[in-house]
Amino acid sequence: MKRRAFLLVSTLTIAAMHACRVSAAPSRAPLSPTLEKLVQQFAAGRPVTEGRVKFDIAPLVDNGNSVPIEVSVESPMTPADHVVAIAVFNEKNPQNDVAVFTLSPAMGRARVATRMRLAISQQLVAVAKMHDGQCFTHTVDVLVTLASCLED
Repeated sequence: MKRRAFLLVSTLTIAAMHACRVSAAPSRAPLSPTLEKLVQQFAAGRPVTEGRVKFDIAPLVDNGNSVPIEVSVESPMTPADHVVAIAVFNEKNPQNDVAVFTLSPAMGRARVATRMRLAISQQLVAVAKMHDGQCFTHTVDVLVTLASCLED
């Protein structure tokens, strides 16, 4: 009977986490050298500041084959102040660049969404480039229980 109770509680806990869709907590660790290099290439050597970007992904992913992500940036999206690009990079997948989205003021909101594959638990970073060249970022750590896209 104890085993059944444990399985029931575990299943309900995981279901509740997915139902609430809690965003992954910001990463406290510094960027890995791989991510640092990708971010600097995207930023074209300009300083990158933490903030204005919200990277929405589940902190615990049970299957890395299809993981929904959403990135939004605080911006009025006017011709005088708008986001021109949003990039998403990962640390440990065979290909580190997930996507680069090009935006314009006509879009109205600086928000993009897609799905990605995650090989294993790792650090992810979203970077937004503004019209004036400023770059903002948000980094998260994601725990993957069932890995995908591994190369032998």
